[in-house]
Amino acid sequence: MKLENFILLNLIENDDYVRKCLPYVKEEYFHGKAERLIFRLIGKYIADYNNLPSKAALYIELENTVNLNQELFQSTKSTIENLRSDETFDLDWIVDKTESFCQERAIHNALLQSIDIAENKPETKGLIPEVLTEALAVSFDTNIGHSLLEDWEARWDHYNNVETRKPFSLQMFNKISGGGLPDKTLTVVLAGTGVGKSRWMCSEAAHDLQSGRNVLYITLEMADWRIAERIDANLLDTPISELARIEKAEYKRRIDMVKTAGKLIIKEYPTTSASSLNFKHLFNELRLKKHFRPDVVYVDYINICASSRLRRGMSSSYEYIKAIAEELRGLACEYSIPIITATQTNRAGFTSSDPGLEDTAESFGLPATTDLMFALISTDELNELDQQMVKQLKNRLGDPTYNSRFVIGIDKPKMRYYDCEQEAQEDILDGPVMDNTPIGESIDRAKFNGFF
Repeated sequence: MKLENFILLNLIENDDYVRKCLPYVKEEYFHGKAERLIFRLIGKYIADYNNLPSKAALYIELENTVNLNQELFQSTKSTIENLRSDETFDLDWIVDKTESFCQERAIHNALLQSIDIAENKPETKGLIPEVLTEALAVSFDTNIGHSLLEDWEARWDHYNNVETRKPFSLQMFNKISGGGLPDKTLTVVLAGTGVGKSRWMCSEAAHDLQSGRNVLYITLEMADWRIAERIDANLLDTPISELARIEKAEYKRRIDMVKTAGKLIIKEYPTTSASSLNFKHLFNELRLKKHFRPDVVYVDYINICASSRLRRGMSSSYEYIKAIAEELRGLACEYSIPIITATQTNRAGFTSSDPGLEDTAESFGLPATTDLMFALISTDELNELDQQMVKQLKNRLGDPTYNSRFVIGIDKPKMRYYDCEQEAQEDILDGPVMDNTPIGESIDRAKFNGFF
């Protein structure tokens, strides 16, 4: 029996097989017209009646199919009659064979589609990498959910694996987040114009690179070389105003001294031109052309991204910015990475020394979607001390009443943030203060303090 027919047989006889495989098998994987039609009839029957069709039911559905020529009718009827086997097979083996079948057919179809694009639609040849990438990514995800009682061990391992989080460069941020950013999260920095949103993200991106992570920095505001300049100042420990004075040979020597296993790529898009679909295409391009997969992504910044679902001007700013936030968070979940971005304060928040969620520009729907959101606050007094205040606005990663406000130091010429001495926090912190145990040495205490 052909593998195609073997798959069709199990789709009408094996309930466990159907639940595992049907969501991943597609009509276009079947090359024969009769097999395609049978698959379509099976899928429609299961969708309509939530049960497996018998051969008799398929015959009746076949006879009721309109616009069917006699030749296809007879060949389909004959194929249905021959769907039989006296042997039984191991379910895992059948599922593996079906997965291999789907992968091979997906690649075959993608190659044919790519040839068609190259020969008949050369203006869209940029789609070829995406077509092939999607085909290569075909696989069966048999995970149907996390069982609270049965999967306790995997959950315990996750709780105690500090490597599942990507630590910040600043210990105060590690304290409020339980050790750093987990994958599948969206973090938003709120600040007024000129306060330092991009500077903070560049500082953290430099730290991620030095920690051996692959970093993707997407900018829709400044030119890519402006972002690189800020990161250079941080990495090379050189004031940004002095970078242009460094001789070429000396500049190369300093760059070569940056020892890291990670890579940092900066991609510039025109303002409001790029959405999550563009970012997804970029991920695939980087993987194919540079063998680069980001461990963390910075988007500078969310309000000047585009939505892949809504058109700017055709919906309210609340709906539009919320849609972008949902799409970015969906991207973080799909690629299992943390995404960090920024947003502006509104007019009231710009002049406030104590901004809140209500001071988010354009859309209050943005904070509803984020996992971690904090404000960077700058005042004349703090500027004199080369400091800024951080105020937690939303925190799904920890308890926002702990260290709800704290100060961090800033070296503006070198585009770098640093931790302040504990004495600097004495008059700032409100709410209970976490202990100063370094993150990782007593992770359970820092992580669950205050919950029991």
